[in-house]
Formats: sequence, C-alpha cells, structure tokens
Amino acid sequence: QVQLVESGGGLVEAGDSLRLSCTPSGRTFNIGSMAWFRQTPGNERELVAAVAWSGGDTYHVDSVKGRFTISRDSTKDIVFLQMNSLKPEDTAVYYCAASYYSRPLAPFKPNFWGQGTQVTVSS
Repeated sequence: QVQLVESGGGLVEAGDSLRLSCTPSGRTFNIGSMAWFRQTPGNERELVAAVAWSGGDTYHVDSVKGRFTISRDSTKDIVFLQMNSLKPEDTAVYYCAASYYSRPLAPFKPNFWGQGTQVTVSS
C-alpha cells in the first residue's frame, strides 16, 4: 500500500501562485508515476498533470500549460504542483494520485489517492 498526503492548498486571488505538495509513504518502490487531479462539485476528476517516477517525463493538460508545473524532488520523494497565474476556474479540490504504471501518463491509471486539498481562487 501507498499512502499519499497533500498540503499547500488555500484561498488566493486571481493571478497569485500556490505550490501543492504530495508526500508518499509506505511501499513507494511500487510507484511508477504520480499525478495531480482536480474535481469541482458535480464533475468528474480531471487529470491536471503527471510525472514519471523515474526519467522525468511529464504531462500537463492544455488548460494549465504554461501556468502549472509538476515536478518531483527525488531526494525527498515529494511531488510538487507549482501553480502560477491562478484563475477562478482553477478552483477545485486537488487530489494527488499514484500509479503502478510509469506509462502512459495520460490517461493516468491511479492505484492510490490522497485525501484532497482545497484550492480557491477569488476574482
């Protein structure tokens, strides 16, 4: 089993930045890739970005390209989502996910989920 703990959400204004963190624990040697999803009420979870556990390949959905960056600190096994130029439409609960599979990054096949962290962007 892999446990995922997210942090870094909050309330910001449009144009501000936030950095989300996801720290995996447990059987992390099983991880092939990790990702961030987001979900708004009444909608399905949407893949935002993903990163291969080794090799550094990344994926970002078109709506966040140029604004969000997913990265992994391999020395600390933490995955970050740097979110810049935030917009009100980025408001959602953001979930960290881990997968046994390193490819493909999209569509992402999650095996484990974090508890979610709320990001609210005011206009």
